[in-house]
Amino acid sequence: MMTSFNHRPMLIATVALVGLNLRPFMTSIGPVANPIRTGTGLSLQGIALLTLVPMLLMGIIAFVGPSIQSALGERKAILTALAIICLGCALRFIVPNGGFLILTAAIIGLGVAIVQACFPSMIKREFADHLGPMMGLYSAMLMGGGALGALIAPMVTSVSGDWKIGLSIFTLPAIAALLLASCFLARPAKSQYKLPSVGVFMKQPRTWLLIFCFGLINGGYSSIVAWLAPSYQERGWSATASGNLMALLTLSQAAAALLLPYLSRTNKDRRIWIGLTLLMQLLGFAGLAFIPEYLPYLWVVVLGAGLGGSFALLMIVVLDHLADPAHAGQLSALMQGGGFLLAAIAPWLLAIFHGLTGGYTLGWIWHLAMVVVVSILVIRLNPTHYAKAIRLEK
Repeated sequence: MMTSFNHRPMLIATVALVGLNLRPFMTSIGPVANPIRTGTGLSLQGIALLTLVPMLLMGIIAFVGPSIQSALGERKAILTALAIICLGCALRFIVPNGGFLILTAAIIGLGVAIVQACFPSMIKREFADHLGPMMGLYSAMLMGGGALGALIAPMVTSVSGDWKIGLSIFTLPAIAALLLASCFLARPAKSQYKLPSVGVFMKQPRTWLLIFCFGLINGGYSSIVAWLAPSYQERGWSATASGNLMALLTLSQAAAALLLPYLSRTNKDRRIWIGLTLLMQLLGFAGLAFIPEYLPYLWVVVLGAGLGGSFALLMIVVLDHLADPAHAGQLSALMQGGGFLLAAIAPWLLAIFHGLTGGYTLGWIWHLAMVVVVSILVIRLNPTHYAKAIRLEK
């Protein structure tokens, strides 16, 4: 059932607010990593788990997302997921140790994973004529939520003197998203046909191409979320200053995620635009790797635009492959699932590199190499081949 015209602005607001709640729980960690380590005794690898565990869950849950959506219904699945996010954020107020903090990351990650698995098909169905701008809005708010986490957590921690309050403050926007979604999310008509099995999609080479592109790009994002702020704190920056740097990066992500889908809206061949975002990532990672002390704000702005723009464009590209919203949503969930499993490895890998070298340079060089790999893979994303690239006949 389509949403009534009168509810359209509120549904757009719901999309925006839900997107805003999907990243603060991760981006809030880096700027307050030092007090967290002091308060919990977590090592660098333990801090990395706060990003790795939810990313793994985002990957695993995405594979079963269509089954969850089928069992609960799209609306109930999203509302349940938002309630889980509220619970995980609230539990951070009473964290007794590092293990419990990692558990809260898992709880929130579970909720985020379910939302990410269900939301793209809803957006494609409800906004079929404005898919690019709406996916851009969703992606931009997702990135903007990352900026919110990086800005608010160290600020609240500094004022309150307690990092637990700095992390748990994000319960408030999560509750607001839950209330808005409960009022304005549509109840779609039940599908009259059975969705293809996951195995049908996983036999398609194109599914794996999308997974690798999405995973390698988001590996850069997950590493930045985990280690950008700590890398500059090692250079003498304060928690607030490094948090501001992280916020600037995520604001740049949000701006690119909103702008580039709009600019590319008239042409389904988005490879030139994706190529531009990859070029920006190359420049940003090179700056962090080789001259991080010079022009750091330039590097993070350029890198953020590259990461945010590529995320949003790939989210549109995957939906462009299939006309049916349910099928497109299923392919999107699988791309995110496999992609986030790959992306989850990156922060852990950088922690290992840091242990071996005592710095982050090798990690940033690693991501430079991964951007080159994606640049080669993206060449195959020619929209004239979409119909042949994914065949759902059993």
